[in-house]
Amino acid sequence: MGTVPWPPNFEDTIRIYLPLLDKESPVTPDLPLVEFGLDSLATVSLLIDLEDLYSISIPDELLTTTSFADPAGLWKVLEQLRPTGPDA
Repeated sequence: MGTVPWPPNFEDTIRIYLPLLDKESPVTPDLPLVEFGLDSLATVSLLIDLEDLYSISIPDELLTTTSFADPAGLWKVLEQLRPTGPDA
């Protein structure tokens, strides 16, 4: 199993909204979130949780179906917005 490009708290947050993903199964960059239980209501909750977790606000123009298709797309959006540096 390779390394993922995100911190554990990102994966932990996503897992909350994927009821069809076994605890033992990895969250891979290309995991289709909808296929593992992310619906429209859960997407809004996930968005709020990630904004709170990273102290950011995701602008509407970045909220696309591609952004929430898989963890890689979502992490790409967050990387653009979150602070950088040793404490980020």
